[in-house]
Amino acid sequence: MSYERFAYTYDRLMESMPYGEWLRFARESFERFGTKPTALVDLGCGTGTLAIPLALEGYRVTGIDLSEDMLAVAEQKAEQRSTLLKNGSLRWVQQDLREWGIGEQVDAAISFCDCINYLLEEEEIIQTFQQTYDGLKPGGLFLFDVHTPEQLFAYAESQPFFLDEEDVSYIWTSELDDERVQIEHNLTIFVQDKEGSDRFRRIDEMHVQRAYPLGWLEQQLHEVGFKEVHKGSDFTWNSPTVTTERAFFVAKK
Repeated sequence: MSYERFAYTYDRLMESMPYGEWLRFARESFERFGTKPTALVDLGCGTGTLAIPLALEGYRVTGIDLSEDMLAVAEQKAEQRSTLLKNGSLRWVQQDLREWGIGEQVDAAISFCDCINYLLEEEEIIQTFQQTYDGLKPGGLFLFDVHTPEQLFAYAESQPFFLDEEDVSYIWTSELDDERVQIEHNLTIFVQDKEGSDRFRRIDEMHVQRAYPLGWLEQQLHEVGFKEVHKGSDFTWNSPTVTTERAFFVAKK
């Protein structure tokens, strides 16, 4: 499948995600914690839907992702808007979150859209937190969000999920390991070959995520060296509760 088709499929399925809210939360975090970042990294940047607007706002952004295909799509999208870049800049680096490093410390690191939930072992969480701490300048911020354990249980109880639209459809089932609070999502996606065609391509995707107690995540952030940690709930600055679906963390070095 061409990169263009891949980009269409991924971004088409993700278009309802609240990217504008993630950008707002990042800006508010910079203001609340007195950080004026120049250089930042987007960990798990995907197709660059957050990295690109941040660069257009004037930041020097490094998008980091493990997927070569995702980065190729991000680069294509960035090229289409390159004439709008003023003081900002963009570059793409294929790296693992657990081992990322760009040869310099940055002012901020973001990792939104529950990327951290894809780390399936506690040791991987600790390694990523340590790597991010080391990659930040003193006073730098690490912003990320996670699905809560309650949200994974809700997915398991509510599945299966279906989408049936003219150009794309999917069947999405989930299976939860209650003890590990780890969920396996299996998606069978059908994407229209081209506009007006009655031919569809099938894509099979599996995604595995694990949710961790929020208190444990906060403890690990402190243990790797972050001196200040704030938790938010569902794009607000309110403390998480048992109904929180997506918890937010701001950790200051």
